[in-house]
This record gives sequence, C-alpha cells and structure tokens, in this order.
Amino acid sequence: MAGWIAPLLLCILRFGQGLGLGGEWGGAALLAVEYAPPGWRARFGMVPQLGAPIGFIAANGLFLLIGATLSEADFAAWGWRIPFLASAILVGLGLWVRLKINETPEFTRALAQDPPVSIPIGELFRKHAAITFAGTFTVVACFAIFYLSTAFALAHGTTVLGYDRELFLLTQLAAILFLAMGIILAGIRADQQHANQVLTWGCTATIILGLIFGPALGAGSLWLVWAVLSFALFIMGFVYGPLGVWLPSLFPPRIRYTGVSVAFNLGGILGGALAPIAAQALNDTGGTALVGLYLTMAGIFSLAGLKIARRLIPG
Repeated sequence: MAGWIAPLLLCILRFGQGLGLGGEWGGAALLAVEYAPPGWRARFGMVPQLGAPIGFIAANGLFLLIGATLSEADFAAWGWRIPFLASAILVGLGLWVRLKINETPEFTRALAQDPPVSIPIGELFRKHAAITFAGTFTVVACFAIFYLSTAFALAHGTTVLGYDRELFLLTQLAAILFLAMGIILAGIRADQQHANQVLTWGCTATIILGLIFGPALGAGSLWLVWAVLSFALFIMGFVYGPLGVWLPSLFPPRIRYTGVSVAFNLGGILGGALAPIAAQALNDTGGTALVGLYLTMAGIFSLAGLKIARRLIPG
C-alpha cells in the first residue's frame, strides 16, 4: 500500500548508511592504529574490518532464523521488520561509543604543531591527489570480491541456478567465516612483514581468482559454489584486512581522517557499487565466465594502485 514511498524510504536509509560508513570506518581504523602498541598496528587496524563478516553473519543469520520460525505470509507482513528494529540497539550503542571517544595522542600532537585544517578535503586534493587516487584504486578489489560473493552470488544462485534461498544463505554464512580468517591472518602477516607485501599477495590472488570464480559459480554443484565463495572471501581478507594500517600510512596526521575516508569510500563505489550491476550485464552477455573477469580486472586495478602508492611513498 505504500507505493513509491517504500522504495524512497529505503533509498534514504541507504543514503544515511553510506554517510555513517563513510565517516566512521576511517575514524575506527585511525583509532585502532594510533592507539596500537609498537609492532601491533596491523593487528589493531584489522579489527574494524571484522565488522563485515560479523555483520553479515548477524544480519543474514537473523533473517534465516525468522524465516525458519514464521510462515511466508507472516514474514512478508511483519517479520521482515524485526531485524530493522533490532538494529536500533546497535545504533544506540554506536552513538554512545562515538560520544565517549577522545582524539588520539598522535592527532593531538599534530594539532599542537599545526592549526587544524579548515577545509581538509581541499588540502587533500591540492597536495595529495595522486596518493589519494592510488589508495582508491587499491581498495577496489576488496569491494568487488565482497559484492560478487554476496549480493550477486545470492541473486544468481537463487534465480538462474535455482537453489533454495535459505540453503544458499547457509552456504554463504559458512563461506563468510573464511573472510574473518583471512582478515586475521593478513593482519598478523602485515605486522610480521609489511602491509604492502600482504596487499600485493591479495591483489595477485584476486587476478587468479577471477579466472576460476565464474566457471565454479555456474558449475551446478553447491559444494563447488561454497568452495569458490570460501576461497574468494579468504582472499578478500588479504586485500581488506591490511587496509586499516596501510591507508593511514599514506597521509599526514592533519588530513589523515579525510584522506583515509575518501580513498576507502571512492574505492568502495568503484569496486562495490557497480559490481552487481556490471556482473549481471556481463552474465547476460557471456555467462558467469565474464563475471569472473570483472574480478580479474579489479585485481589488476588494485595492484596498479598499490604499485603507484609505493612509488609515491617508498617504504
């Protein structure tokens, strides 16, 4: 009965979610990294990225639970509202945490040496445009993997391939655990070696992943689908986990928050927002094999961004 109002409200909520993620991921990464003890910056910096697998499991797990306990009619009438109402608790918790946070000692020292920037995004693009775009391209691969392994795979699996929705969601929930493992392992390795090295491994693996992702997804075996989704999300951990420590290293403290947030979210738009649309168009044109090539191109873009950033800021 709501007509056009319902999709409008969903778009507004999605816009608000974008504003929240756009501002808060960069802040969370900086807090984690700048408060980390020596030798632990990457492991502390990986913690915000664990929000992706935890959130996916919580959201889809709750939908599965509700779908299993309610009839289809009840779920369509009112049951789908329960996860949205439950999220209000998380919003309140997040707001409480945000209001209690103070500036990090590193940023406080930077302000003591230089006055705060009145328009940080202006300084970012005037003096740090090249490194911002390099950081943006490096972020592309992680979002491409995530949205193709979740949104596109779910839509394709339950429509074209004909799998039961609840069964496919369970398959994705099992696969998403490998994302958490990949993030943790990448954070440990980034502290032992360097975030640049771990990201290079992840980007190279993404290029290879694209060659097998499409054929495996369309092979007709749910076990093979689970295997390729698990492999893809594990690789995502290596192009996602180290970003919490790597992106802040590209920018000086006075504009670091802005630089990290702009690069991360522009990369998300390029790699993630277009991924399901592009994947569907490629699938309609040449099947799932072309969808995999999208991942290969994303890996190439991110590897190129990483190489450019290394030239601009050696070490």
